[in-house]
Amino acid sequence: MTTLSIRPAIPADIPTIAAIYSHAVLHGTASWEIEPPAEAEMLRRYEAVLAGGYPYLVATRDGEVLGYAYAGAYRPRPAYRATVENSIYIAPTAQGLGVGSLLLDALMTACTERGFRQMIAVIGDGTGASLGSRRLHEKAGFRLIGVAEKVGFKHGRWLDQMLMQKELGEGDRTPPA
Repeated sequence: MTTLSIRPAIPADIPTIAAIYSHAVLHGTASWEIEPPAEAEMLRRYEAVLAGGYPYLVATRDGEVLGYAYAGAYRPRPAYRATVENSIYIAPTAQGLGVGSLLLDALMTACTERGFRQMIAVIGDGTGASLGSRRLHEKAGFRLIGVAEKVGFKHGRWLDQMLMQKELGEGDRTPPA
C-alpha cells in the first residue's frame, strides 16, 4: 500500500473534490446543502478560499484524491479574523483509513503558520451520522463548546449542530497580527 500524502489542492482536483462533496451532500449530514453544487461552483468556492489567504489541501494515494480539507473565515466580521472554521470531506471508499486525521493535522499546521489562533469545527449531526467527524476532532484535541439542537432538517429528520474548538499557536496569549 502506497503512503498517503497531503498537498495543496489545485484546480485539476476540483472534479474529484466535487464528486466527494456530492456524495456527502446526497447521503450524509456533514453538509446541510440539499443539492450538490456543480463543478463550476466548487471551483468558485475553492478560488474564494485561496483568495482569502486560507489553506485548501487534498490527501492523495498514487495520484488519486481521497479527501480534502480547507479552512475559511469563521464569521465575516473583522474581530473574528484570527478564527477559522474547518471543513473535511473524505471519499466513501477512503473513510476509516486515517485520511481525515492526516488532513486535519496538516490543516491545523497550515492555519497556525498563517497566524490563525482558533479553529472551530461546525459538525452537522455530531451525535448521529456525523459521529466520525466528532471523534476525529476529539482525537485532534478539539473540545465541545456547544450544541444547537434541532436546527437543521435533512433526510427526513431534525439535526443538531455541534461546535468544537481548538486553540492554534499562541491562542489568546497574544493579540493577533
